[in-house]
Amino acid sequence: MRKKSVRRKPLVRRGTKKKASFFSGKVLRFAVLAFFILLVLGMGYHYRNGLAYYFSFKSNKVLRQEAEDKRLSDVRNYQVLDNHEGKAIGLDVSEYQGKINWVDVDTLESKYPVHFVFIRATVGNDRLDKQFDQNWLGAKKNKLIRGAYHYYRPNENSLEQAELFIKTVTLRKGDLPPVLDIEKLPKNQSVERLKIGLKRWLKRVEEHYKVKPIIYTGESYYDDFLKEEFSDYLFWIANYNFYRENMEEDWLFWQFTEKASVSGVKGSVDVNIYNGDLQQLQFITIE
Repeated sequence: MRKKSVRRKPLVRRGTKKKASFFSGKVLRFAVLAFFILLVLGMGYHYRNGLAYYFSFKSNKVLRQEAEDKRLSDVRNYQVLDNHEGKAIGLDVSEYQGKINWVDVDTLESKYPVHFVFIRATVGNDRLDKQFDQNWLGAKKNKLIRGAYHYYRPNENSLEQAELFIKTVTLRKGDLPPVLDIEKLPKNQSVERLKIGLKRWLKRVEEHYKVKPIIYTGESYYDDFLKEEFSDYLFWIANYNFYRENMEEDWLFWQFTEKASVSGVKGSVDVNIYNGDLQQLQFITIE
């Protein structure tokens, strides 16, 4: 009988694993990263004076431009206000001005007395201005003639927007008529449908307060879309351009700047001129 051959298993030597090299795998990546960090830090230190000069120059350049813009804005503000000497001057504010110290709100640019203020009350069909209640009460305590305005959203239901404003704002004797602020064109409807919505808002608000609302808008918007069809309403027009130095006769109010300084208000604020003196302004308030 033939003998069966037995296949021997290959001998496996234990304890012969190759040790990881210092510069292999993760250790190598860490070393390369550390090298580049040290290289960048070294270059930064070497060129520290040049980099400091560059960023200081850029920062100073921005500050100089802001200062120049403020200077030009102030020059125009003084010029416009001097051109309309004797007319009533006022502000318009919203939550964007933060908390206003109404006790100190008395002069514009530390020279021109403030007589009135328009305060944003509502936005669209669902939003209240966060500072409306405080601003509404603060203006009254400071004995300023006050008015409330609604920021109209063209793509939302006009009657719902009117009801929100009515629910939020209680007008008293001596307050200015309610204001409809329209600045945007609709996205999903025609301009004609927009005009229908504006008329519904105006009609509903007039029915409630028994006084005709004022319409706020930009000069171009007024000329292009509202001037003819809404001619039986009084307008508050915004135009900040340097070429515009005087208000038109058919404007009730003119918002001529958004970059004025007023005591009691942090940062810049919008300023408006009424097309008449203080006595004439009091004549259009609610009786």
